[in-house]
Amino acid sequence: MLPYDQTLAWLYAHADETYREFHKKLLKDPTIQVIGVKVPVLRAFAKKWKEDWRTLLTFPDVYYEITFLKCTAVGMLPFREFCGAVDGVVALLDNWATCDCFRAPCIQKHREDFMPYLEKYLNSEREFTRRFGLVTLLHSYMSEAYLPLIFKSIREACGREYYVTMAAAWLLAEVLVKFYDAGIAFLRETDLSKDVRLKAVQKARESYRLTSEQKSELLQYKNQLGKIVDKHPKIG
Repeated sequence: MLPYDQTLAWLYAHADETYREFHKKLLKDPTIQVIGVKVPVLRAFAKKWKEDWRTLLTFPDVYYEITFLKCTAVGMLPFREFCGAVDGVVALLDNWATCDCFRAPCIQKHREDFMPYLEKYLNSEREFTRRFGLVTLLHSYMSEAYLPLIFKSIREACGREYYVTMAAAWLLAEVLVKFYDAGIAFLRETDLSKDVRLKAVQKARESYRLTSEQKSELLQYKNQLGKIVDKHPKIG
């Protein structure tokens, strides 16, 4: 593993100023220091040095890219090692981009074993820890067997912080794409805010995986929603 100062030098050597300014605007948090290295480059670096992930975790989290590297390297670990490191990196999450890119393929084969961690994250007091829980449901638990948990988590997430609520809408959109009948039934019966339902419908309708008939039904539902007075506060 390169020492911290050399790692920073490498990152700056691969920075793109245009991308940096673009990404900083997307993050919507001026306190986050961004060097401007694109995601594929960061992932390649993390893969190259993943055997030295413990050293990487000792680096100070001054820059967005360093935290991203930590999450990416830990996400590549085998399940047992991943569980030993995941709490530490989840605690570092402070933006939607790092959170949404933090994926661990090992969870898929150990869903039940990871459930205590998932429940802890979904019930956390931290906004981006809860978002990570919802995004993990989307990436690793999107199966019919876990729909009750997914629906429960969406209900409990909506109406909270902006980035948590938006993750719930994204999760619901993915349910509509993967399990349309169950998703549309949940949409019709639930008492989610109009904003969340509209955003979920919009995102689902953008998917090429839905049929034209399904998209038409969702459009009709969207038009019906437009006439409803929402008793929930607007998000954002």
